[in-house]
Amino acid sequence: MNAIRWIFFDIGSTLINEEEAYNHRIRDMIRGTVVTFEQFSEKRIQYAKAGYNGDQKAIEYFGLTKTPWHSEDEVPFDDCEHTLQALRDRGYRLGIIANQKPGAKERLDAWGLGRYFSVIASSAEMGVAKPDKEIFLRALAMADCRPENAVMVGDRLDNDIRPAKELGILTVRIRKGIGSFARPFSEAETPANTVDSLHELLRIF
Repeated sequence: MNAIRWIFFDIGSTLINEEEAYNHRIRDMIRGTVVTFEQFSEKRIQYAKAGYNGDQKAIEYFGLTKTPWHSEDEVPFDDCEHTLQALRDRGYRLGIIANQKPGAKERLDAWGLGRYFSVIASSAEMGVAKPDKEIFLRALAMADCRPENAVMVGDRLDNDIRPAKELGILTVRIRKGIGSFARPFSEAETPANTVDSLHELLRIF
């Protein structure tokens, strides 16, 4: 891994545990309907296993209206800060490439994580979202980093792994959240490495 200089991270279900935020939104969406929490959860997993955006497809299937996201329910994974500090101590520069609503830097700061990242490429501020490779290219340009010197760590095969891999960026999939149910359907979606927790990155880098 001597050629690697930068490690980029997704935020949701990568650095940040979104489980309760997802559950909160599900409860909001099904309130006043005949759809149960269990029915919705089963359907979103079914779609995720088939390679779709499980939440969006389940919302469409049940004819629900997407309700606001509860950012206050998001919390960093327990091993997040320790892992980021260890990677930085080993000489890696750290960045963010994420689809986020406005204010990603402020939320990272509130979690005590903002200080670890020299580059933050968030879709709301960049005006382009994953899986569009343009957001990856802009992040690389901000970092003055070539693709072969970068790593992308994320939970989504479609949003994180495939576009990064097509650009020649080394990929690491973290099996967290709804994305953990997806499986690669092609070589293009097959990551170089797969981990189940952030601290496992320290065995790779």
